[in-house]
Amino acid sequence: MDDETAPRKGTVTQRAIERIKAMIGEGRLEPGQRLPTERDLAVQLGISRSSMREAIRALTVLGVLEARHGSGIYVTRLEAGDLLETFGVVADLSRGPQLVELLEIRRILESTATALAAARITPERLAEVEKHLAAMNATDDPEEILAHDLAFHREIAAAAGNETMAAILEGLSSRTFRARVRRGYQEEGAFARTRREHAAIHRALAARDPEAARAAAAAHVGEVEQWLRAQLGPQDDPRARCSAPT
Repeated sequence: MDDETAPRKGTVTQRAIERIKAMIGEGRLEPGQRLPTERDLAVQLGISRSSMREAIRALTVLGVLEARHGSGIYVTRLEAGDLLETFGVVADLSRGPQLVELLEIRRILESTATALAAARITPERLAEVEKHLAAMNATDDPEEILAHDLAFHREIAAAAGNETMAAILEGLSSRTFRARVRRGYQEEGAFARTRREHAAIHRALAARDPEAARAAAAAHVGEVEQWLRAQLGPQDDPRARCSAPT
């Protein structure tokens, strides 16, 4: 791949990517709309077809465009879950201090989503949350507990009514699955504590109490976060780096 086609910042390809994104952001290309042909779009933007091809390929990987065989290139539905899929990959590959930082983000967003859910949750969705809580309480199998744990939080995130936040939390929750598995196997009493924390979240939701829900969710994710910080030690704690003298 030559310098012109490599999608690095400042290259022709990168500028093409930004131009296409601007066309979408300005409404000149709508979700579901077919793009002009590669040749016509290259002429319109004043770049080579090879650079346009690389730009389209990069935006396809990001979930902004999709290739339909025999039909052409289209703008996707631009839904949060599709656009944030690459964020989930970053979360999945993170470990050590980076994983702690992701858990810190999850704690902030999870507590906000749970507070919103307490104000907005429907009786039907609350019943689904309760179903997963009951399933967690009815088994000692770690895999089953964690599966219902994920579903419990997924229902709450959906109840918050913010699809973008729910998509981010989906990545953070499922991609930190391994950290919770290790905690369950290594820390005595972790699952019993998890059950109590989930029960507190459910009570706050049932009471339609946003502040209690926020506090319960923050405490729940904070337990996992603190456990992981302890596993790393102070030398790998992101907070230690921020407070180090200069």
